[in-house]
Amino acid sequence: MTHVFVAPHPDDAALSCGGLIAGLRELGQNVTIISVYSGGPTGNGELTGYQREALGFGTKAIWPSYETFRRSNIPADYPVLANARGVQPWMADPERVELTQERANTQARQFWQRSAWTRSANVTNEETDGRPLADSVPGQGSFGVVDFAAADAREIRKAEDERYTWLMQASVVWLDLPDAVYRGYEGDAELLGEVREDDVPPYDLLRDEILRLEPQMVYFPLGIGGHVDHQLCREVGLGMLSEGRRWVMPAPEMAGRLSFYEDFPYAWWSDFSGLEDVDALLDLPAGMAFEPRYSDIGEVMEQKAAGIRLYASQIQRLFHSDQGMLDDLAGYHARVALAGGVEGFAERYWSVVRT
Repeated sequence: MTHVFVAPHPDDAALSCGGLIAGLRELGQNVTIISVYSGGPTGNGELTGYQREALGFGTKAIWPSYETFRRSNIPADYPVLANARGVQPWMADPERVELTQERANTQARQFWQRSAWTRSANVTNEETDGRPLADSVPGQGSFGVVDFAAADAREIRKAEDERYTWLMQASVVWLDLPDAVYRGYEGDAELLGEVREDDVPPYDLLRDEILRLEPQMVYFPLGIGGHVDHQLCREVGLGMLSEGRRWVMPAPEMAGRLSFYEDFPYAWWSDFSGLEDVDALLDLPAGMAFEPRYSDIGEVMEQKAAGIRLYASQIQRLFHSDQGMLDDLAGYHARVALAGGVEGFAERYWSVVRT
C-alpha cells in the first residue's frame, strides 16, 4: 500500500505523523510526503513536463534527491575487519586475482582484435580516471557539499526534510510553492489568522500530485492552530471529498481513504480534545462523517523523536530545548492514548466515511 502525507511545510509530517510513518515503514508500507509550501519567494510550483521528469516527479517512488544525499553518507551495516594479511574476508587471494586478470586481458585482446579499438578487462574493480566505478558515482544527489552557514532557511529546511525521509526510508516530493511569509503574511496575527481572499488553495497542483501517486490512504492537516498554509492544504482535502465524477479520468472515491491528522504541537498548545473541536474546524460534505482512529506509537516514540531532532532549525523555536520537545511529545500522545483507550502513547487520525 502507498500512504501519502500532505505536509504544509518541511517538518509537519514528522511532528504530527512521525509515529504512524515509522510504524508503516516497519510493516513494509510505502510512504510519500508531499511538502507543499517548501519554496522561496520566487517559487510557483509550475514545472514543465520535462522538469518534472528530470526532478523525479515522473516516478511513483521518489527517494531523496537533494544535495545532502550522497552515497558516502550511507555507512556499512556493521564493521568488518581485515585478516592478518590486510585482506577483507570477501576478497579472493591476491595471487589468484592477478592470474585471473592476466587471463581476462588475454581474452579481451582476442575478442577485440578485429575492432578499431579495444578495452581491457578489469576483474579487480580498480578505479581509474578513465573508468570510474559505478558504486562511486552517485545515482542521486550531487557531488556538492551544502554550506549550512551560508544556506538560507529554505535550503536548510529542505535538507532537513530529506534527511528525515532518508531516516524513515520514505519518499519526498517538494512542490516548492512559496511559504506564507513570502506571500505577504507578516507576524503571528496574520500567519495564524484568516486566509486572504486572493490566496487560493493549490487545488489542481496538489490534487494531480496525489492522484499520480495512486495512494490507498491520504492524510491532510486539520489546520489546528490556524496557520494559513495548513488551512489551505486542509481546503484541498475537503475539495477532493466534495469532488464529483469527472467526464475524463474521474477521481477515485476519497471517503474511506482520506483522513485528517492533528497538527502537533498546535493541538497540544490549544488543548485540542476531540470530535467537537473537529466539527468546529471542518464542514464535511453531506452524507459523510468523521471516525477517530488511533495509532499506537508506544514502540516507535523514540523513532518519532529522532526524526523530529533532524529538524534542528525548528527545535528551539517550537520547544525551546530537546527536553522540551520530549516532554511535549510524551504529554500530548499520552493524552491522546487515554482518550482512545490505548496503553502508552498514540496518534489520532480523523477518517472520513460515508454515513
